Amino acid sequence: MAEENNNKQAAVSKPSAAKSGATAKAKPVPAKTSAAKTGVYKPAEVRAEANPFKDSKMGAVENWMQERFHILNPVIDYLRKKEVPQHRLSFWYYFGGLTLFFFSIQIITGLLLLLYYRPTEAEAFARFVYIQTEVPFGWFIRQVHAWSANLMVLMVFIHMFSTFFMKAYRKPRELMWVSGFVLFVLTLGFGFTGYLLPWNELAYFATQIGTEVPKVAPGGEFIVRLLRGGEEVGGETLTRMFAMHVVLLPGLVMLFLAGHLMLVQILGTSSPIGYKEAGLIKGYEKFFPNFIAKDGIAWLIGFGLLIYLAFVFPWEIGVKADPLAAAPDGIKPEWYFWAQFQLLKDLKFEGGELLAIIIFTIGALVWVLVPFMDKRASREQKSPAFTIFGLLVLAFMIIGTFRVYLEYGW
Repeated sequence: MAEENNNKQAAVSKPSAAKSGATAKAKPVPAKTSAAKTGVYKPAEVRAEANPFKDSKMGAVENWMQERFHILNPVIDYLRKKEVPQHRLSFWYYFGGLTLFFFSIQIITGLLLLLYYRPTEAEAFARFVYIQTEVPFGWFIRQVHAWSANLMVLMVFIHMFSTFFMKAYRKPRELMWVSGFVLFVLTLGFGFTGYLLPWNELAYFATQIGTEVPKVAPGGEFIVRLLRGGEEVGGETLTRMFAMHVVLLPGLVMLFLAGHLMLVQILGTSSPIGYKEAGLIKGYEKFFPNFIAKDGIAWLIGFGLLIYLAFVFPWEIGVKADPLAAAPDGIKPEWYFWAQFQLLKDLKFEGGELLAIIIFTIGALVWVLVPFMDKRASREQKSPAFTIFGLLVLAFMIIGTFRVYLEYGW
């Protein structure tokens, strides 16, 4: 009986053994054997942990951001390590940030105005009046846009001259100065192209005079036709100015602004020549978050000034442009072109306009190439000759602007 039971158990175990043997034979060949046969080495795949911050002590929001944007950690760490020198001229550093702030206001308000504006000779002024009188808060957006444009230009001038007199253009910041000069020219281009868009009488005749200036220079006829879209200022000119104002110039500004800000972060903030050696550097503060916080306070002050000007000193609508009418008395460009305008008036003789264009061109070339010409500043030595040159340029602009103000008023 016992033998019979043993034989039954052996019979039952045989099929299961055969089955397990079949299963073993059906198993796939390991990658190691395959790799050995082919001679190709296949390293083990190592994957990063899905959530590397699961053990970190963070809030829910910070943890959510870290999981998705942890690649920005080196950038934030770099900004935290970056330092800004503190000295008695440190307040000039904030004007670059203010320029960026007013440019941001320009973008926001400009996009809002685009919802209603139409750049045609027949409708431009009517839509301008409609925005000012019918659109809810349209008058406010338009005033903020106009005043932020003027304040942006003012901040650019202050930032450029403060940078020049502190010799912040010296080695290795030459390209930072060049990119900043390009941004300065593009900012003036914003003012020139945007001036015509309301299509009122003052803007029309000022644009006609402004686009006439290049005619006396070699190749000037081509530049005039390119700007006007024809022989005279008209609907085609308005369309071209609009396209440059809302498409071409913003694209160029974004490109050069990105390069300029990148150079500022890489090369750091410069201190005036000799301050470090003379012990005039009071210390260093962290760029992030200390300097950024102070920059934010400057932005709030700038915003308060902007709102005050928009309410207390609103820009007038004017009269619709009539190309067939005679130019009224007192036509002048915007205030940031007054110095050049006054020089053109002073040189009212044969070839005077060409001489003025030559002076402007040479002056601009020297200005942009100053970092490569001022060798003493690159050696951390004072360069009084270039300081005098900057003072002469500043005096020319202030005196010329004041003379136009005395003759024409604001």
